[in-house]
Amino acid sequence: MNIMSERSADNASGAARSRRLRRGATAIAGAGLLVWSSAASAATGGYADLVERVAPAVVNIFTTQPAPKTATGPSPFAPGGAFEDFARRFGIPMPPTGPTDEAPARPASALGSGFVVDPDGYVVTNNHVIDGASEIRVKMADQREYPATVVGTDPDTDLALLKVSAPEPLPSVAFGDSAALRVGDPVIAVGNPFGLGGTVTSGIVSARARSIDGGAYVDFIQTDAAINRGSSGGPLFDTEGRVVGVNSAILSPNGGSVGVGFAIPSDTARTVVAQLKSDGRVDRGWLGVSVQPVTPEIAQAMGLDGEKGALIADVMANGPAYGQLRAGDVVRAVDGLPVETVRDLPKLIAASEIGRRARLGVVRNGEMIEVPVQIGHRKPRLASVAPAEQTRPDSAALGRLGVTVAAVTDEVRASLRLEPEVDGAVVTSVKPDGAAAGAGIAAGDVIQKLGDRPIRTPGDLAEAVRETRSPSVLALINRRGNTLFVGVRLADA
Repeated sequence: MNIMSERSADNASGAARSRRLRRGATAIAGAGLLVWSSAASAATGGYADLVERVAPAVVNIFTTQPAPKTATGPSPFAPGGAFEDFARRFGIPMPPTGPTDEAPARPASALGSGFVVDPDGYVVTNNHVIDGASEIRVKMADQREYPATVVGTDPDTDLALLKVSAPEPLPSVAFGDSAALRVGDPVIAVGNPFGLGGTVTSGIVSARARSIDGGAYVDFIQTDAAINRGSSGGPLFDTEGRVVGVNSAILSPNGGSVGVGFAIPSDTARTVVAQLKSDGRVDRGWLGVSVQPVTPEIAQAMGLDGEKGALIADVMANGPAYGQLRAGDVVRAVDGLPVETVRDLPKLIAASEIGRRARLGVVRNGEMIEVPVQIGHRKPRLASVAPAEQTRPDSAALGRLGVTVAAVTDEVRASLRLEPEVDGAVVTSVKPDGAAAGAGIAAGDVIQKLGDRPIRTPGDLAEAVRETRSPSVLALINRRGNTLFVGVRLADA
């Protein structure tokens, strides 16, 4: 099953198909809104009055994307390349080879939805609807059409704010309170599915605080109101006609709605849109760390009282937390606010004032301590790891781990896109029923630490396994430049 955050296949196959869709949308929209309603809404008299009031503020968005560039030279993954050689020798699946000779590509088109939040012409939609577009046009429910410019985007929440210039104030809708939603509350979605034009569907709030695609800053609303391709960026209304969500993605095995849709809560959208309107961007606090969940195996290996908190997997050199936090710390509070799960930490830090010193409650070496960290401005994450020498591995010891390993050479670094300083023991094969496989370690992972022992060579790893007395041990691995901890239950010696 696929999570479809449509550029959502909001991308049509080309300009010709887009023209056909727009003609169809015009014909259907001219006849009025299509309304798909559930039995529940019919039983309560329907939503016709509500739809008549809010629909004029919902817009269709048509974009043109530049023609994609084709490859002009040999792919670095072509036969004979470094990655292919490494993969062949160590049994790592090789990614597909990219195109090298294609006919000239035509500009692509995409369809989406949006809604007016200010009569002056400010329109909210999804970032993926307009990302990379060379031209954006907004069509109102009454068929008026305007060119739009991008005020600002926030890829982290998949939101964008557009501006159109109209000769008179536009119909608009207001954000509601998504925090007040309860599971079971009725909701109504309005959008532009498949380019058909204004379409209304109804359903209920199926769940709250859903996490999809690893997004750190959005706890999605799940709904069974039908959301399809082209609905991205459209509003999710409550029964008072207030926008409580921005429809953004679906879970689907076939590309169509199966009753599992996701919307960005209005409380998140309201804050982001206000910043985009004011500054054209969203500023977030930043620690310069990567984090991961505390699993039962990790909690046992570290002797923690439960699985709460966010485990620090890596600290960026010269980042805000450098010299304050350490890999292996478990953050459980920020300024007294609890960090129950790994998702809580980035949200709390992102909402913190940049430049302010935050107080982090941290479990370090089994003790709860307070660590002050000055909040920085969010930047791209980098990583670095220290080097060392090489030794011959002990196959018997590594049998407890269920892996074979090799040294990290320059060829391996290039193949796995690692920084030049990265060393360790690269996993070349994993025993299907072994300890490493059970922990999620895969071929191509580089083991850099086992327990409290740094791993710089295969020999270091064998010795660390041999000397480990605990049934569970914490391993730090580097997976294509990203570091993370895994808890491993070792096989009996």
